[in-house]
Amino acid sequence: MKILVTGGAGFIGSSFVRYLIRERKDTRVVNYDLLTYAGNLRNLDEVANDPRYAFVKGDIADSAQVDQLFEEHAFDAVVNFAAETHVDRSILDSAPFVHTNIEGTRCLLEAARRRKVSKFVQISTDEVYGSLGPTGAFREDTSLDPSSPYSASKASADFLALAYHKTYGVPAVVTRCTNNYGPYQFPEKLIPVLVTNAMEDRALPIYGDGLNVREWIFADEHSRAVLLALERGRAGEVYNIGSGHEKTNLEVVQEILRLLGKPESLIRFVKDRPGHDRRYAIDCSKIRKEWEWSSQIDFASGLAATIDWYRTHQDWVRHIKDPLYENKF
Repeated sequence: MKILVTGGAGFIGSSFVRYLIRERKDTRVVNYDLLTYAGNLRNLDEVANDPRYAFVKGDIADSAQVDQLFEEHAFDAVVNFAAETHVDRSILDSAPFVHTNIEGTRCLLEAARRRKVSKFVQISTDEVYGSLGPTGAFREDTSLDPSSPYSASKASADFLALAYHKTYGVPAVVTRCTNNYGPYQFPEKLIPVLVTNAMEDRALPIYGDGLNVREWIFADEHSRAVLLALERGRAGEVYNIGSGHEKTNLEVVQEILRLLGKPESLIRFVKDRPGHDRRYAIDCSKIRKEWEWSSQIDFASGLAATIDWYRTHQDWVRHIKDPLYENKF
């Protein structure tokens, strides 16, 4: 089986590529990535010399490049991780999010339609559902209510994928996952910002009152679920992926400081960002029932492993330190 993985040099995409190469010995993978600021081929050193892996640099929103890619490779399936993902950046400038997340997805779906691929997995996010109150959880049939340009662009891509299934018969499935964390995450997201800053005794920025709630999943567990979506997901269906591990942002930062032996005086509460959803939680009973999937890594163990990785890979951190956050606090 030959699989196109787009955005495979990013945090979650590279996790899936490494997982796929490890777990499916009869699978070949082409990683197609533009290598923007968050893409890093060092994330794939583990598989770089594997004959079943190949890298091609390119833009999913460039239809000519995408057509050439599909012409050169007879892909059996597509897994689309490629996306602009950071909410703060989408608030500053929504244009790249529309370009990559919407137009890029359309270009891939068109190529998949013409080449009649056997499966198209669109990787989405729980942020498309909007904000929850203090109880309940998002189900696959929950109405979408995105709050930021980022989540709106992802919701649009979801609708495109499902429409291509209904209109053209493209065998598309959509996965919506909770917040990921783990090794190789670009230091613009909450956990790597907190970990890398705390290791350097720098201030730890927390939006608002720190009581926004997120559900956290270790990236390898997400990859395991995506592989099941590829192999067992039913065309035209949406699948939520969650862990059940809900934490306030304040609880996350306190646990990081405890594990690193740092004082809570490093915490800095900063002005909340616009459209900041209060709580996310995922009901993933559908994949538990259909795929017998469940989360196996608890948050405390996953966080400790993540901190250990950042502590022992400070050369990686220095190489990709995010200028958006440098000297901001």
